[in-house]
Amino acid sequence: MILKHLDKEPTIDASSFIAPNAVICGEVKIGKNVRIMFGAQIIAESSPISIGDNCIILENAVIRGTDNYQVTIGANCLIGPNTHLAGCTLEDNVFVATGASVFHGAILKTGSEVRINGVVHLKTVLPENTTVPISWIAVGDPVQILPPDKHEEIWAVQKPLNFPLSVYGIERPTPGKSNNMDEICNVMSERLKSHFSDEVIEQ
Repeated sequence: MILKHLDKEPTIDASSFIAPNAVICGEVKIGKNVRIMFGAQIIAESSPISIGDNCIILENAVIRGTDNYQVTIGANCLIGPNTHLAGCTLEDNVFVATGASVFHGAILKTGSEVRINGVVHLKTVLPENTTVPISWIAVGDPVQILPPDKHEEIWAVQKPLNFPLSVYGIERPTPGKSNNMDEICNVMSERLKSHFSDEVIEQ
């Protein structure tokens, strides 16, 4: 399904294939010989998405351009099934494996790899030809790549990056309050209501 969002619509090269049940929404530019497979969701909300030539986006991948964070994917990138990319940059020849997540402001340099269920956190820079092993976490700039049981070391780098403020514009909860999900959901509801006016271009 191809959707116009906020009066902006996808630009798709004629040589590319979009599966019938994939969703391409908003200001999305898709280059030559791209393959966007079944169930993939490519959603440019507040920021555009650009996908370079010869990229493969496999089943059920979710790619989102979000508030202040556009997505840029270079040429010859393979995005595996069930991946999640939000507001990040992938240079050329990057591999993101099944179930991996890459968050807002992250940059994956040329030739880098994020293996199965790996995570690249907010504003992390992964150098050229660097690999994040299966289920490991890359965090910071300069990057540290740590196993998932090293939570304290990961949090020491991640906490100052302030994910809630960077992504939702909301400070962390004040002492005595367990979380601020009410505020976050209100912000997201306001942003996402823009989809009420989406217009189907092609189904």
